[in-house]
Amino acid sequence: MDSTASPDAPIRIESFLGEGKGRSLAEDVREGLTRSFKELPPKHFYDTRGAELFERICELPEYYPTRAERAILDEFAGELVAITGAEEVVELGAGAATKTRVLLDALHATGVPARYVPMDVTESMVRELATELTETYPGMQVHGVIGDFERHLEYLPPSEGKRLVVFLGGTIGNFAPAPRREFLGKIAGLLQSGDHLLMGVDLVKDPEVLRAAYDDAQGVTAEFNRNLLHVLNRELDADFDPSDFDHVAVFDAEQEWIEMRLRSRRAHTVTVGALGMGVHFGAGEEMRTEISAKFTQARVTADLAASGLDLVRWLTDPEDRFALTLSRRSDA
Repeated sequence: MDSTASPDAPIRIESFLGEGKGRSLAEDVREGLTRSFKELPPKHFYDTRGAELFERICELPEYYPTRAERAILDEFAGELVAITGAEEVVELGAGAATKTRVLLDALHATGVPARYVPMDVTESMVRELATELTETYPGMQVHGVIGDFERHLEYLPPSEGKRLVVFLGGTIGNFAPAPRREFLGKIAGLLQSGDHLLMGVDLVKDPEVLRAAYDDAQGVTAEFNRNLLHVLNRELDADFDPSDFDHVAVFDAEQEWIEMRLRSRRAHTVTVGALGMGVHFGAGEEMRTEISAKFTQARVTADLAASGLDLVRWLTDPEDRFALTLSRRSDA
């Protein structure tokens, strides 16, 4: 663990990227690209360029989730702070905390000397966020955790009051059903009596609306998807040519999720130098890079219950495109 504290501001930063069990990019590539149906997890999208591209996606007219979730927060942030009595906010995958600031505004307005605990894999973002927020909210403590929320939840600092864990953006949809419930169970383990989980979920809707959201007319999502190949080239000495792959968005009606894939335009073999392996792609062969499950209230309730959590509030935007769910431990 690496730890730093600023003498000029109430900031503490800890990094755990070199610690704990979990799969690395190399392990994911070795396992995922040797399957009969190739697949890589979406967490590897988010290098600096990937994060910038995703910010652009959030501004696209087709990509409704960010606007819908923000609308819910704008309407209900004060109520959520009152219901939870939160004294600290822990955010998983914090990024720039753009939407979470609505909650922090509401919390700051109560006069509570709050603590914010952002967890993210991008060190520069965590450090910049900590500095900015302590300047914006006098008296706020920021304990930044540089880590992967799938691997490093155990390293979150002990709570210092009623805790609100925040997991926004519909990111829970990136998990298949069994791993989803396992992960929610781990979050439940972070909660004590009086603590809550606030989670964003994208809702089941017209498949054409979903396809447009994941395959925009400007091609930004396609660029974001192919950026994963740049990550592999840089980090693992691979020789992918991104122009050899088309971006594809597919709706799986049975699973009720959207999939992003990369489809090979031609038969060719890619070398991954750091792993000493060659990966053959047939013409038209697809590699899955993301699933994004869509939810109903019944499905969310069942997933939470299976993970030891009870649904407390279900909040949607005016068009019922997206929901924020507030839950707490079943035994609380």
